[in-house]
Amino acid sequence: MDSALTLDRLHFAFTITFHYIFPQLTMGLALLILVLETLAIRKNDERYNDAARFWAKIFAVNFLFGVITGIPMEFQFGTNWAKFSRFAGGVIGQTLAMEGVFAFFLESAFLGLFLFGEKRLSRLGHWLSSLMVFLGSWLSGYFIVATDAWMQHPVGYALAKDGSVYLTSFWDLLLNPWAFWQFIHTMGGAVVTGAFVMTALGAFYVLNEKHSEYGRLFVRVGLIAATIGSVLQIFPSGDAQGKMIAFKQPPTLAAMEGLFKTESGAPLVIIGQPNTAEQKLDNPITVPRMLSVLTYRRWEAEVKGLDAFPRDQWPDNIPLLYFSYHIMVGLGSIFIAVSVVALFLLWRNRLFSSRWMLWILMLCVPLPYIANTAGWMTAEIGRQPWLVYGLMRTHEGFSPTVSSGNVMFTLLGFMGLYFVLGILFLYLIWREVEHGPVRESAEAPLAETLRVGGQE
Repeated sequence: MDSALTLDRLHFAFTITFHYIFPQLTMGLALLILVLETLAIRKNDERYNDAARFWAKIFAVNFLFGVITGIPMEFQFGTNWAKFSRFAGGVIGQTLAMEGVFAFFLESAFLGLFLFGEKRLSRLGHWLSSLMVFLGSWLSGYFIVATDAWMQHPVGYALAKDGSVYLTSFWDLLLNPWAFWQFIHTMGGAVVTGAFVMTALGAFYVLNEKHSEYGRLFVRVGLIAATIGSVLQIFPSGDAQGKMIAFKQPPTLAAMEGLFKTESGAPLVIIGQPNTAEQKLDNPITVPRMLSVLTYRRWEAEVKGLDAFPRDQWPDNIPLLYFSYHIMVGLGSIFIAVSVVALFLLWRNRLFSSRWMLWILMLCVPLPYIANTAGWMTAEIGRQPWLVYGLMRTHEGFSPTVSSGNVMFTLLGFMGLYFVLGILFLYLIWREVEHGPVRESAEAPLAETLRVGGQE
């Protein structure tokens, strides 16, 4: 494989993985802030409004860093993936532009109203601003997912004389059946992240006996959301996404499951190590016939293995794909187990006296980030060797005139810059966590934080 191509892939993988740390939390918090605002009105309890205001500050810091780290990726399409941009720009340019022009400005404008206009808006007006932030955030996510969905399952296009593709149906692009379930699964993952972050911070406050009243509120709201979100990730969204892969990208499903040989009554692998040289799983622990049931709803259904497809259609890194998928599924199972046990303790009024459970909830905070990253790795590695599935291979899409030395130089530069940004992000978040959800004007604490971040 060309060294420049390898570095181009590594460069984009690094920048998009770092970037997605931020939007997954903002998209998850957008829903939870709306829930808190709704509860404040329904219960006529100012504590929920204080909580919504506090989490809006966390949202704002994440939003800021999401913008900072998101812009370079747009340029990478032109600098590192010029041939892909020339080939597919007439299609994916539509959704990328709509994300920036419509969803981003909708989200940012109403976020400003929510944060700085509380004293000038009625209670209903403030609630409506939180609703618009939620809609803008999730609409933004949909346009990005629709872009990726077209690369996974291209629809609504035609080939031009110069070999590029152009859009023939805007609605086919926007309503791509792949996009629907991918969006539901992506947003579900974001809600799980937001819910576990909220729960973990609440547990931290309770354990430290600091802002304990709000800590208990955070745990209650976050834990309920985490339980619902974790279950829905398995069914229906995860199940439907898996079926989509089975019917549209069968070599990907085989690689994800480590299924090298076509089988009737195929087993579901719990643990195992893919041995690509001998085309088998080493040390497997399986559930007999379960893969056939989950995929086709029949015990004896045939599931095609990698042997049913030419080698040039196999994903090019089967072990990484296999482990990414199983890490995602394994962590998802842990989320359900932890949240159900904690919810049971909450129901029995024993959670806040069970310090061991509060410690578990607090230490779970990095796991949703890992699960979401593993999920996206599954989607993108699974699409390989295609950049646009069935139309353009990955090695055909990079910029051949950009040398590996140039790519390495910018990659190292981004790593250094993002390291500094990461430290600054953690500092700003810690300032807000230390300050806590106290009752005061909505403007002053956040304005101070943004001044520090912007060095004003």
